Amino acid sequence: MDFDDLNTISWIYLIIAIILEASGTISMKLSDGFTKIGPIIAMLSFYMVGLSLLALALKTIDVSIAYAVWSGLGTAFIAIVGILWFKEPATLIKVISLSLIIMGVVGLNLEGGH
Repeated sequence: MDFDDLNTISWIYLIIAIILEASGTISMKLSDGFTKIGPIIAMLSFYMVGLSLLALALKTIDVSIAYAVWSGLGTAFIAIVGILWFKEPATLIKVISLSLIIMGVVGLNLEGGH
């Protein structure tokens, strides 16, 4: 397996880690302040596997890029879930801020390729 294959696998790990981290955060919300055991167990499981995959992704992706993508896209994804699923308000400031987060992640990725 060459470096390009490992790098592709690392990006797949990173995307799955983002989804699992967001699932952990959703589970935390559903735990109702840590009063429901099912969502607590799900949260811990999602975070454990998600952070493990993030660690694997860091084998070939620069930490500055991987963490920016992980935290930025995770934040944007959770905000969108909050708006769509938990019926949080979609204010203009929130939408602009989410757009800036996504633009920042894209910018870091473009810079990381040079």
